[in-house]
Amino acid sequence: MIDILGRITDQRISRNWTEYQLAQKSGIPQSTISTWYRKKMLPTLSSLDKICRAFDMTMAQFLSENDGLTEITPDQQELLNKWELLTPAQKNAFLSLMESITL
Repeated sequence: MIDILGRITDQRISRNWTEYQLAQKSGIPQSTISTWYRKKMLPTLSSLDKICRAFDMTMAQFLSENDGLTEITPDQQELLNKWELLTPAQKNAFLSLMESITL
């Protein structure tokens, strides 16, 4: 069985985020996130979706037994590294461009 709260913690820590930062990025009140841990409650699917979006990953990646990690090529890694440097507007523009190219 997957430890959902443990995965959230691992993903948060790997990004050097506090619970407060996760709350801000996900739009979920920090008190709600703290309650999950205090009362050992699981987030709703809606909340988990918001958490995954904050982590910039799909729920499938989050729930994957191999932590959502797959081997990627050096070219793919370079693309991901550059993606992280883009602003949200630049990411949207890039995705639009990719959509038009891959049709």
